[in-house]
Amino acid sequence: MDALKGRDEQLSAWMRAANRGDQDAYRSLLSALLPILREIAVKSLARVGAATVDSEDVVQEIMLAIHMRRHTWDESAMVMPWVYGIARHKIIDALRRRGRRLEVPLDEFEEIIEAPVGREGLSEQELVRFVHRLGDRQRTIVLAVSVEGLSIRDAAQRLGISEGTARVTLHRGLKTLARIYGSER
Repeated sequence: MDALKGRDEQLSAWMRAANRGDQDAYRSLLSALLPILREIAVKSLARVGAATVDSEDVVQEIMLAIHMRRHTWDESAMVMPWVYGIARHKIIDALRRRGRRLEVPLDEFEEIIEAPVGREGLSEQELVRFVHRLGDRQRTIVLAVSVEGLSIRDAAQRLGISEGTARVTLHRGLKTLARIYGSER
């Protein structure tokens, strides 16, 4: 317990010095916080079953928030509770953006998943032909999300529509593609 208190006192001293313009103290603070924040992010994401590969992105968001909000820290308090609060909020934000998706690596199920019977899959020509049978908005969002790999948020911004509308449009577009594919089999 004394070690943690000593660490927090050192971090707090560096933060006070950094807020007064000491760049070396700020570098020391950030260097000391980085492994702590990595551990927090990985453990927090793992605890809720989220992919820990996103942890570095979360850590960067936390570090940026610390930088942008360091003037809000009360210098009479210890810095770590303030850092933990920022970390908690950034982790929650990341989980909200991620949504309720369960990510399972498919290579573990390679032997269980059967190959399609009869057809080897769609040729690129068939895929293009099917996608071009969609309406403009559906085609644009299906290509943006499924082919370009954009998030729903980015695709919605590109189209100038809400995220909810983008989700519905994507769902309907994929449903239409499935119906087109099924009717041509």
